[in-house]
Amino acid sequence: MSCGTTLDQEGEQNLGGQAHWSFGGLFFVDSPEQRRLGIRDSLELARRDWETAAGFDRPEDHWPRKWAEAYLEFAAGEKREWLHRQGMRWFPGVGWAERGGAGAGLPGNSVPRFHITWGTGPGVLDPFVRRVAGRVEFRFRCRVRRLNITGGAVRGVQGDVLEPSDVGRGENSSRVVVGDFDLTAQAVLVTSGGIGGNHELVRRFWPQERLGPAPDVLLSGVPRHVDGLLQQQVAAQGARLINPDRMWHYTEGVRNWDPVWPRHAIRILPGPSSLWLDPSGKRLPFPHIPGASTYDTLKHITTHRYPYTWFLLNRAIIKREFGLSGSEQNLDLTNRDLKLLAGRVGKNVSPAVQAFMDHGADFVVRDNLRDLVRGMNELTSDNLVDYETVEREVKDRDLQVQNVAGKDAQLAIVRGARAILSEKLIRVAKPAPILDPADGPLIAVRLSVLTRKSLGGLETDLQGRVVGAGGQPIPGLYAAGEVAGFGGGGYHGYRALEGTFLGGCLFGGRVAGRAIAAAL
Repeated sequence: MSCGTTLDQEGEQNLGGQAHWSFGGLFFVDSPEQRRLGIRDSLELARRDWETAAGFDRPEDHWPRKWAEAYLEFAAGEKREWLHRQGMRWFPGVGWAERGGAGAGLPGNSVPRFHITWGTGPGVLDPFVRRVAGRVEFRFRCRVRRLNITGGAVRGVQGDVLEPSDVGRGENSSRVVVGDFDLTAQAVLVTSGGIGGNHELVRRFWPQERLGPAPDVLLSGVPRHVDGLLQQQVAAQGARLINPDRMWHYTEGVRNWDPVWPRHAIRILPGPSSLWLDPSGKRLPFPHIPGASTYDTLKHITTHRYPYTWFLLNRAIIKREFGLSGSEQNLDLTNRDLKLLAGRVGKNVSPAVQAFMDHGADFVVRDNLRDLVRGMNELTSDNLVDYETVEREVKDRDLQVQNVAGKDAQLAIVRGARAILSEKLIRVAKPAPILDPADGPLIAVRLSVLTRKSLGGLETDLQGRVVGAGGQPIPGLYAAGEVAGFGGGGYHGYRALEGTFLGGCLFGGRVAGRAIAAAL
C-alpha cells in the first residue's frame, strides 16, 4: 500500500536528481575515518568553522542559524551511524575541501571532513531507493504548476502532464503538455532543488553589490531542469523566500568535452599546489589558492571582472591533485572497482583527467613554458597572457621549494597538508619545481565560473514547515533540500564547508518526513 506520491517533471531515468551526479561527499565531525588518520576534530571546532564561514548577519538568519546548529549536532552525532545502518560505506581517505588558510578565525575547514561515499552519488541513493520501493507511488513527467490552498492551508497540487521522454539522464526533455492533474493531499513536501540550470534566475538574484557584475560567460554544473520555477511559484503563493542572493558557484569550471546538458561544465576538485593566474598571467594574491575559499576567490575574480582565470601546473601535480566532480567522472569509486581504484596510486594520470587533457577545450599541454604561454593566448585569442610575467611568477615559486621553509604562503599550506597521511599519499604532490623537465609536460587550464547551488531558499522552521510572509508556518506545506537553502532558507550563510549539500538534503528530508508522519 502506497504511503505517499512523488511527482517528478522528469522521467524515471532521472530518479535521484542531482544526488546521482554528485561525488557523494558527506561532512562528518570526529568520524572513525578521521581518527584513524590522526585527525582531531570536535563539535566545538566544527561549530567555529561553520560560524566563520557562514557569516550570518541578517534578521532573516533566525531559522538558518537554528538549522545550522541542528545539522552540526547531527553531523557530529548520529549521522554516520544512521547512514551506516542504511548500508552506506566511505572511502578511508578524508578530503580537505575549503581548507582556508587565511587565518584561524577566518573561513575554512580547520581539518579534513569530506568523506567520499563508496559508490559516490549512486551509492548514497541506493539504500533510499530500496527503502521506498513498493511504499511510495512515483508519477513521472508530472510538472507541478501551483499549490491548492483552501482556508490558508495547502491541500494539494495541480499541474501539467508532459509527454513521455526517453532522453538520457540529465539531457533536455520535452516540455510538450499532454494533460493535467489536480491532486489532493494531507501534506505537500517540496523538494524541487535550486536554480543553477536557469541562468536568467541566477542573474536576477546575483548580488552585484557584493560580487560585482555577473560574468558574461557562465557554465552550468547542473541540467536545465534545475530551474527554480516551482520555488518561485511557491513563493508567489505566500511562502517566504529568503537569501536568494546567496549562491554557491564554483570558480574552477571547465567545459565538459563530452557534454550531457547545455553549457555542461565539470568542476575541478583541486589540491593546493597549482599556480592560479589572472588573465595576464599574474598570480592571484594569497589566500586565493586552489581549494581554499570558493566564495572569497569568486569575489576576487568577479569584482576584478576577469572573464576567466588559469591554473598552471605540470604532470606530477595534475596526476596527484586533480579530482573531477561527479559520479560519472569517478567510475572507480562509483562502480566500487578496487582494481581501477588502485590506479590512483600508480604513475599514470587518471583516465578521466587524461581525457580532459586530450580533448578538453580548456586544456593546454606543452613541453616548455614559452610554448605553453603561446598556446594559452591561442586558446583565448586575446593575447592577454604575458610570457615574462608568467615566467617570473613560476620561477619565484620554484625558488621557494629548495628549502623545507620559505616565505611562499601557498607552499606552507602544501607542506602543512602533507602532514596528514591521506593528503600525503593520494592528494597533495610533494613540493617540487614546476619547471622540472622530469615532471613535464606543463599544463595550463582555463577556468570559468560554473553555476551550481543556491544557498538561499524557502524559509522553514525546525520541523521543515514552510514559513509564510507573516512569519508563521503555512499549514500542510513543507520543504527540504536545496529549495529550502538546505535548511531554514539558507543554513550555510554565505559560504559552505562542502559535504554539507547532500548531507543537508538527507537531514532536511528526514526532519520533514518525521514531522509530516507525526502530524497526520
